[in-house]
Amino acid sequence: MNTTLNKIASVLAFIIGAMAVFAGGQVLLGKVPDYYVINWLPVYNYTAGILTVFVTAILLWTNHRLAMPVAIATFGIHTLVMLILQIVYRDVVAIDSIMAMTIRMIVWIIILTLIFFQSQKNKVTTVLKHI
Repeated sequence: MNTTLNKIASVLAFIIGAMAVFAGGQVLLGKVPDYYVINWLPVYNYTAGILTVFVTAILLWTNHRLAMPVAIATFGIHTLVMLILQIVYRDVVAIDSIMAMTIRMIVWIIILTLIFFQSQKNKVTTVLKHI
C-alpha cells in the first residue's frame, strides 16, 4: 500500500513538533523572551511537541490505524488552546504566541488533508485490486 502522503505528513508533524520542543524548551530552560509569557504555555508547547515527535509522527509514518484519530485530536487540542488564548488571555498573550499557534494550526490542517487524501487513495486502490 502506497503511503507517500502519510510520509510527507509525518515529516511535517516531526518538524512542527520539533519546533515546539525547541521553543518551549528554551523558555523552560530560562531563556525568557522580551514579552510576557503565560506560565503554562511553554509547558504546553514542549509537551505537545514531544508527543508529536515521538508518537504522532511515528503513527503517521507507519500509517497506523490510530494516525488519523491522533492527528485530529492534536489539531483539536491546538484549536482549543488558541481559543483559550484568544478569549481568556487576549489582553496579555504575545503576538508571537498567536502567530506560532496559527502556523501550527495551518500545518495541522495540511497534515490532516494529506492523510485524508492518502486514505481515499488507499480505498480506491483496495477496490481496484478486488475487481
